[in-house]
Amino acid sequence: MNLILDNFPNLTKEQVEQFLKLEELYKFWNAQINVVSRKDIDSLYLKHVLHSLGIAKVQAFVPGSKILDVGTGGGFPGVPLAILFPDSDFVLIDSIGKKIKVVEAVSEALGLKNLKAVHGRAEKVKGEFDFVVSRAVTNMDDFVTWTRKKVSKKHRHELRNGILYLKGGDLENELQNFPKAEIFDLSAFFKDPFFETKKVVHIPIKNRH
Repeated sequence: MNLILDNFPNLTKEQVEQFLKLEELYKFWNAQINVVSRKDIDSLYLKHVLHSLGIAKVQAFVPGSKILDVGTGGGFPGVPLAILFPDSDFVLIDSIGKKIKVVEAVSEALGLKNLKAVHGRAEKVKGEFDFVVSRAVTNMDDFVTWTRKKVSKKHRHELRNGILYLKGGDLENELQNFPKAEIFDLSAFFKDPFFETKKVVHIPIKNRH
């Protein structure tokens, strides 16, 4: 938990309490439904919570933003981001129903009013969003195909509307079809060796509805 406080020192008392509850909640639910790798559950704050918040270091969401988290699994990156940005609205979607039940239970326990969990596929989500976020669910070509029509035309952030994708390793081949992609190394924001190969990829989406 100190990892979160060290990197995000301006949290409100409510946000600190919500982040503190995450460990107990995920340990409880993970014992029943495996949403976080068993070997990672003791590193929840480093490998899941702080990793998710890497997106916030690249782009803070302005009040009123709408964010779609595709393939959220047990709620990453969407749940930590929803805690950090209480004035933005988050839709978290996953095709596996039992994982969405965990997201709903965690969200309810935290009292998150800005989060909606949906069981289904990205293509079926209604509405438009400033950003689509995700954590390495599939290759970028497929992901852009699934989500590009969900991105709003109206820009209100420093980065252009589009995709903010948590990814690791060498991305050169995967991004060759996206010349406007921008890569942010999380090692520039977080000191732990875990982040040495971790990145946030921003792909602006120019929509043609």
